[in-house]
Amino acid sequence: MSASVAVVVGAGGMGQAIARRLGAGRRVVLADFDEQLLDAEASRMRAEGYEVTSVPVDVSQRDSVAGLVEHADSLGDITSVVHTAGLSPVQASVPAILAVDLVGVALVLDEFGTAIAPAGAGVVIASMAGHSHPPFTAEQTLLLATTPPEELLELPFAAPSAFSHGGSAYAFAKRANMVRVQAASSSWGARGARVNSVSPGVVATPMGQAELNGEAGDFMRTMISASNAGRVGTSADIAAAVEFLLGPAASFISGSDLLVDGGVTAAVQTGGISLG
Repeated sequence: MSASVAVVVGAGGMGQAIARRLGAGRRVVLADFDEQLLDAEASRMRAEGYEVTSVPVDVSQRDSVAGLVEHADSLGDITSVVHTAGLSPVQASVPAILAVDLVGVALVLDEFGTAIAPAGAGVVIASMAGHSHPPFTAEQTLLLATTPPEELLELPFAAPSAFSHGGSAYAFAKRANMVRVQAASSSWGARGARVNSVSPGVVATPMGQAELNGEAGDFMRTMISASNAGRVGTSADIAAAVEFLLGPAASFISGSDLLVDGGVTAAVQTGGISLG
């Protein structure tokens, strides 16, 4: 019997929690651009008894993503793929955010869509920020769904020059992630597989803490305190949502986004939190 392979792209806080949640009894392929972080986390997981292979990857480059897919496929049946890699506004420039958060997601969906096993499933980590972005027009949605990944940044409304700051580029990319997941659900479905996205709110990871320490930190804390949950999320909260979407209980869910933000978006959209 071929081994079951779970691929987790991104070795940060969420990726670590998800890899542990999925990893028991599977071969885990952990991938990241930061090789020092990747090697350290893979070593910790091996010491805890997980079977882990670490693969450096640049998700903005098709050849790099294709190499990751080839390596994972050589280990067994790719039954789960979780894409957590991303850059936040406090971490990177507009071009870098778009290259990783927009193009990178599209490339991962394309490349793993040719290798995911029947009955397999994937999850892309988007963000509640995508839910605050204005809806795309029908034409924009179609272009974001069908344009080859390498040509996405040539679209006038997706080019780096269209964004005045990293926050707007980030929200745009995360909204676009949901569109790419919707589009990929058809090609993945042709293989008997599913793919969805999860949109976390503020989560207590190094990336989340960096955002709380940034210019928008006070506003984010206000949103958190006024939300239903009244707290920041944990990586375990996101890992539980991902596990559900990958598992048999979610077999009728594909091409959807699961908002896991403690109720922040609901409060904003219904007037409980003012953006003014």
